[in-house]
Amino acid sequence: MLIINLILKNWPKGTVALQPWFESQGAYQQLLSRYEKSEWIERIGKGAYTRSGDKVDWTGALHPIQYQDDKPIHVGAKTALELRGKSHYVALGIDSRTTVYLFSPPNIRLPKWFSSRNWGVKVELYATELFPESFYLGISDINIDTFSIKVASPERAMMEYLHLIPHKESLDEASKVFENLYTLRSEIVQKLLENCSSIKVKRLFMFLSDYFRFPWAERIDTSKIDFGKGKRKITDGFFDPKYQITIPLQFKPNTEEAEA
Repeated sequence: MLIINLILKNWPKGTVALQPWFESQGAYQQLLSRYEKSEWIERIGKGAYTRSGDKVDWTGALHPIQYQDDKPIHVGAKTALELRGKSHYVALGIDSRTTVYLFSPPNIRLPKWFSSRNWGVKVELYATELFPESFYLGISDINIDTFSIKVASPERAMMEYLHLIPHKESLDEASKVFENLYTLRSEIVQKLLENCSSIKVKRLFMFLSDYFRFPWAERIDTSKIDFGKGKRKITDGFFDPKYQITIPLQFKPNTEEAEA
C-alpha cells in the first residue's frame, strides 16, 4: 500500500504514466497487475496506464512521451501559437475536427498506445528536418494544470506554420496570425532563420515581417541567412522581386505607398 500511495502522490492528475516510470517508483509488472485488478489503475495500451476514473486528454497523453520516454516530439505550428495565446483563429480540444500539430525529427514515431486511441482531436505528427541541427531551439515548457508539455515558441511555431503552406494550411489564415506577432524576439528569430533548412519558410517569414512592418524585423541581419537561389511559387498571384516568391495578390504592396 505504501508504494501505491507514493505513486499516486507523484503521478500528476490528468496524465498517462508509462511502465518504466512505475518501475522507478518501485512498482514492477506483478505489482502493476495487482493494482489493475484492484482498479487503482487502468491499462490503455502496452506499458501505458491512467488512474482509474481519471480524465486524460491529448496533452496529458503527450506529457509522458516527452518527459518519461524522452522522445523529441513537441507541440508546434498553430497549435503551439494557440496554447501560447497568440492565435484567435484556432479552438483546441472542442471536437474531433480540431487538428493538433506535433513535430519531431525524421524517423520518430508516436507510440501505438497513443496513436491508436481517440483523444477527441485529430493528431498529426510531422517528422521533419526543418531545424536539423537545432531541434530544441525555440522550444520550452508550458504548464497545463498539474503538469507540463514541451511547446514551440511563437517564433518557431510561426515558421512551422509556414512550413505547412500551401498543402496543409492557407497563407491567408497564417498571415492573420502573423499580423498579431508584434512582440517576437529578434534574437530568437535570427537564430531560427539561420538554422532553418526551408528556403520557402525563410523567404515567406521575412516577406511577412516586412509586409507588417514589425519593429523587431528591422533588427534581423539577413546577410547571415541563406535564402537560396532561384524563384519559388507559393501560390498563384504576384511575384515579389525582393524574396523571389509568388504569393496571392492581396499581399501586393500599393504602388503609391511603395513609391512614397
